Amino acid sequence: MSVLSLFNLTGKTAIITGGGRGLGEAMAEALSEVGANVVVCSRKVEACVAVKEKIESKGGTAMALALDVTNEEQVESVVEEVHQRFGSIDILINNSGTSWGGYAPEDMPIDKFKKVVDVNLNGTFIMTQAVGKRMIADGTKGRIINIASIAGFRGSNPDVMQAIGYNSSKGGMITMTKDFAVNWGRYGITVNGIAPGFIPTKMSQDVIAPIKDQMIAKVPLKRLGEMQDMQGAALYLASDAAAFMTGQTLVLDGGVLSS
Repeated sequence: MSVLSLFNLTGKTAIITGGGRGLGEAMAEALSEVGANVVVCSRKVEACVAVKEKIESKGGTAMALALDVTNEEQVESVVEEVHQRFGSIDILINNSGTSWGGYAPEDMPIDKFKKVVDVNLNGTFIMTQAVGKRMIADGTKGRIINIASIAGFRGSNPDVMQAIGYNSSKGGMITMTKDFAVNWGRYGITVNGIAPGFIPTKMSQDVIAPIKDQMIAKVPLKRLGEMQDMQGAALYLASDAAAFMTGQTLVLDGGVLSS
């Protein structure tokens, strides 16, 4: 077996939540480029359709489906539809997420905190459970990847950003990744995460712009992340190259947490 063949995903099927833009779109394109069938899902299905058409224009195979990861019935429906079309689900990337910043912890509205946790943490659990049950039933040695954040390892500097709901949910996701990994290792299913630092996207660039210089100053590599950084990490964890890795969260931050 050649080293490059470890990264070949031909015949594999991947579901990417939050796949209609930004990091989700970039990861979908990366997996498609190495042969995977990709299913991009989000509440804004129109954006997913655009990604699907872009992938198909390059010769890839894709589906676009509407999905609210907090809705158990919708999740089950998506899992069933994907399974019926492709016969298996081999890869899941839990990328759907939201944030509600700008509030100090003492002022954070409870309903906003609950909303962030519901999407980022509960939604990841619901999606992982549904896909994992299908993998177990089929005997699929699947790959599950949870998109966390370096914010899940520490609190935010209040002079730069306030996001206690986001930070808490991502911290929970990192621990949940370990728990799923320990439980599902017996089935050959790996569960890992990626914790990126700031990678500018259409959604985050307005937040980043006013503090970009401050951020870069704290990054040992002296730059922010790029889409290709995320694509490489996702492909690694989705492939046989990472077959002996589980329960881990790759930190993709240019060295921020090490400094």
